[in-house]
Amino acid sequence: MTHSTATTAPIGYYGGDDAYSIDRAADVLGRRVAAETGDDRPLLRWRTGGDRTSAAEIAERAATGVLFGGGTLAVVDAPGPLLRSKADREALFAVLGVVAPGNALAFTAITDGSSSRPSAALEALREAVTAAGGEVREFRAPTAGGMARWIEERAAERGTTLAPGAAKALAERVGAFVREGDVDRSGQGRLAVAELAKLALYRPDGAVTADDVAALVAEAVPASTWAMLDAVAMRRVGHAASLLERVLDATPEPVVLVQLHRRIRDLLEVADRRERGETPGSLVRTMKLKPFRAETLARQAASWTPGELEDALGGLLELDGTIKGAAGIASGESQRRLAFTMWLAESVAPR
Repeated sequence: MTHSTATTAPIGYYGGDDAYSIDRAADVLGRRVAAETGDDRPLLRWRTGGDRTSAAEIAERAATGVLFGGGTLAVVDAPGPLLRSKADREALFAVLGVVAPGNALAFTAITDGSSSRPSAALEALREAVTAAGGEVREFRAPTAGGMARWIEERAAERGTTLAPGAAKALAERVGAFVREGDVDRSGQGRLAVAELAKLALYRPDGAVTADDVAALVAEAVPASTWAMLDAVAMRRVGHAASLLERVLDATPEPVVLVQLHRRIRDLLEVADRRERGETPGSLVRTMKLKPFRAETLARQAASWTPGELEDALGGLLELDGTIKGAAGIASGESQRRLAFTMWLAESVAPR
């Protein structure tokens, strides 16, 4: 889903968690400006990050008029560092008014999808781009069936034929069907398009099938740490074990151990407070939690007794020793993974 403002100036702000569409929007801006100049040559792209440049350098690139050759498309990724102070913001906003004819300036702000609203500084930049007559668009990464349709559209753009079921299979491979809210979907579009290019080379004169996708595309299901921790807290051992395998493939074992310890400790504190008569509403104040989180932890803690939670913490201490190879315990990867599974079976499974 995108939102667009009317545009006349060669300036754009593109945000959201769909990195592919954000990059393409900047390219479209460059092509539009090139077409308006009547020059069939594409703009020369200059790309930098907000932490590696300054308003003065951006102005030097964008405000310099075209004498010979094509103009410049200046793309500034993650512009947040350029907006830290009032003086910084004013200097950057001043650049918006000096973009020379034949040049274009684009800001890209890719997020992980965990927040639907930009920071106050980025919101100010959006408003400044709009006030300058530029284009502001937000791109949301498609999920589930939406990603399958999105893949079909990208395939049609490239003249690649997909057999029935191929788009869905590719969407599953890039992780679009994972529903947990903490999954970073920003790179799924880029990955899907890269895999489409590979599949097109494999089937240059025929339709790409679901079997082709299974044979050529590696599964890249994103790990969802929050989903794993919630499954552990709700004592859904089978689901927790499946998610834990994915998380361990993407996250160092000591980090996962700390996350598990923190969740069990939080549950123990919630259980103790609930026994003393606190309500989920009061946990918002005493534990400094958001209301939804307080309700979730209270519901999860109700699945345990305090003794079971203490045993789970003790089991994590033993698991820590196994991971670190303490006391002569064999600590190869298979043994460590087995130790995590045994902790789930012995300390998390309902008795």
